[in-house]
Amino acid sequence: MIDTEGGASRGILVVEDDEQLQSALTHALSQHGYAVTVARDGYEGLERMEREAPWLVLTDLNLPGKGGMEFLREVRSQGYHMPVVVMTAYGGVDAAVEALKYGATDFLQKPFPLDRLEKLIDQLKYEQPVSGLDVLREQERNRREEPREGFLTRDPKVLQTISMLEMVAGSQATILIQGESGTGKEVLARHVHRHSPRASQPFVAINCAALPEGLLESELFGYEKGAFTGALARRCGKFELAHQGTLLLDEIGEMSLGLQAKLLRVLQEREVDRLGSRQPVQVDVRVIATTNRNLAQEVQAGRFREDVYYRLSVMPFTIPPLRDRPEDVQLLAEYFANRSLRRNRRTPCEISEEAMSHLKRRPWRGNVRELENVIERGVLLAGNGPLRMEHFQFEEPVLTANHASVPSGTIWEMERELILKTLERHDGNRTHAARTLGISIRTLRNKLREYRQLNGGLSLSI
Repeated sequence: MIDTEGGASRGILVVEDDEQLQSALTHALSQHGYAVTVARDGYEGLERMEREAPWLVLTDLNLPGKGGMEFLREVRSQGYHMPVVVMTAYGGVDAAVEALKYGATDFLQKPFPLDRLEKLIDQLKYEQPVSGLDVLREQERNRREEPREGFLTRDPKVLQTISMLEMVAGSQATILIQGESGTGKEVLARHVHRHSPRASQPFVAINCAALPEGLLESELFGYEKGAFTGALARRCGKFELAHQGTLLLDEIGEMSLGLQAKLLRVLQEREVDRLGSRQPVQVDVRVIATTNRNLAQEVQAGRFREDVYYRLSVMPFTIPPLRDRPEDVQLLAEYFANRSLRRNRRTPCEISEEAMSHLKRRPWRGNVRELENVIERGVLLAGNGPLRMEHFQFEEPVLTANHASVPSGTIWEMERELILKTLERHDGNRTHAARTLGISIRTLRNKLREYRQLNGGLSLSI
């Protein structure tokens, strides 16, 4: 039985598209006094998060629209610290590792007995603070008090970059951070915020690549009641939520030209117009933008506005990929291993010299994110002994017989064919395909969107 003492007022958000499971969980949890809110996909889940401030989230992985893994990642990127339990019928070590990497608290393989969920909730309840607005305040306090790990590096160029960022952190200058996916751009953005006079104010992040244009516009600028179908109440946008703090525009290179024009007005005038409103709202926000694209080249190609580029790149910085700073591989590998060992309650151990030597020679196309994944998998497979070569599983892009012949076509065409073939081999599973290709899910999603726009659709269901 779920012990409801002290927990009757706590809300639980269930993100699940299976109506039967929605109903079963709602019935079971409500009987124990929990206020249960249901969302059918990741987008609705994020809206419920903001409105309901649940103390616990139960989410499926396979959801329509924004999937469970993307939802989980967005939850953590927005700074929510409540426990998130992932449920899926398509489990296994890979799914569990990825979910844990993105901040899942626990993992339930469907079908699971209700008493297992009950025990898990009881355990989490006594580990977490109270709910409602107090949760948000607790989250904010936790964010301020969490260890200032910063950006781990021994690379002289990166250390110089961090030093320069700290020098400009106290200014009002807009900062542009460029680098490949997985190099730690958001970590640097948070580092700047912590070293700025705005450190006690909100740090709000939004991924411009994760939302459709219309939704991104309403998320950034907010809207008035009745502004569009479904706008049942006034809602503040991210700029207003970040007032007196810092707003991170992640993957700014993915923003449409039309939305860039509206962004330019905010950067120039420091005021936002909610959708459906005639009265602008003044905002005091420090903007940090990140991108895995070369924005100067995007300007030349006509895909990014020049005026917005110069507004954003007052202080431009570039983070080199992990393959160009091998001395960081050992530092980060040991850090991730120790953290994973603690989190999984394993005996402290070291990475063998042979394994470390191999790690240093890897190309790390997925950068720090790929290294973290490999180390997490190695810790789970190593048991309580030292981490050796056989514990690290590297998934290389495997060329089919067709690819073994002399390639033809442009680089873009060959890349497109490789991506689609890999997706086919994994039955359309983007997570597995991205891992095989050695790229992030975000990069894969951007590539697929690019193909759709240029070709008017794909035969493969992606």
